Amino acid sequence: MKISQAEFRAGAATIASLPPARHPEIAVSGRSNVGKSSLLNRMTGRKGLARTSRTPGCTRGLMFFDINDAMTLVDLPGYGYASRSQAERATWKKLVEHYLSTREELAGALVLADVRRGPEKEEQELAEYLESVGVPYAIVLTKTDKLKRSALASQTAAIRKMVAPAIVLQTSSETGAGMDEVWRWIRAAVESEPEVGGE
Repeated sequence: MKISQAEFRAGAATIASLPPARHPEIAVSGRSNVGKSSLLNRMTGRKGLARTSRTPGCTRGLMFFDINDAMTLVDLPGYGYASRSQAERATWKKLVEHYLSTREELAGALVLADVRRGPEKEEQELAEYLESVGVPYAIVLTKTDKLKRSALASQTAAIRKMVAPAIVLQTSSETGAGMDEVWRWIRAAVESEPEVGGE
């Protein structure tokens, strides 16, 4: 997909500060250090769009990025990082669950998992939650360049079997592999959503 425009629009750290939707939205979720910011930057061809940090858990709150004046990618807070306080993580959980369960313009979600670890308990719980609230999702395997071809094939096959019938996509922010497939899934999800009305 050709990206002609990608820009940060808003951040929301509380339910009250969630911005009104302008377009169909796609949530992007994953544990800390799964490569979420790198994936967003690679998908959009903008190196600094989503701040990439060596400090896991740096994404605070929900970040809204408008793409081509047609859709919005919503970067959810990373989870699974113990250095954040329990109160802070509880606040994020409440905010994320509110967003996922009530946002009418939410067309789908990408659930990221490092291919070397596969979806763990948190990713599986998130997938179950998305199913319970009727949000389509795809499992996006990151860092596929870290495995040799044969290991990648066997690991991906095992993950597909584990999460079936969920869609599983392979990606590498390093090489750009899989970006077209991710955009194809997003476009299909967005096009199945009714158009958003005026603000």
